[in-house]
Amino acid sequence: MNARLCLIVASVSGAIAVMMGAFTAHALKDILSSKLMAVMQTGVQYQFYHSLALLLVGLLLQQRSTALLKLSASSFFAGIVLFCGSLYLLAFSGVHWLGIVTPVGGLAFIAGWLMLAWNFITLDKR
Repeated sequence: MNARLCLIVASVSGAIAVMMGAFTAHALKDILSSKLMAVMQTGVQYQFYHSLALLLVGLLLQQRSTALLKLSASSFFAGIVLFCGSLYLLAFSGVHWLGIVTPVGGLAFIAGWLMLAWNFITLDKR
């Protein structure tokens, strides 16, 4: 993922997180159980955190494009789609087997953070 695409995806993802948060708070508060509301809130929170992480990586990519930063960005994006997306689908549909996708998204988030760290660790060695 290049810097421009990363920044665009981060911006759109942040906007979607705001919309999902507002939709959850206003349209779903009387529809979803408290458990499913918590699922939605978790998805929104993680989408916000990782939209900001993606924004940071995009800004870093503008300064110095490295394979680790590109992989980090792709991992954060995959995590948003898989982790947050599966939580949203679970809350909307009530289909609990969708929850098996969530840990894969969580692993993508972890991989993104570790690649970002490895990028900083090896920064002076390049």
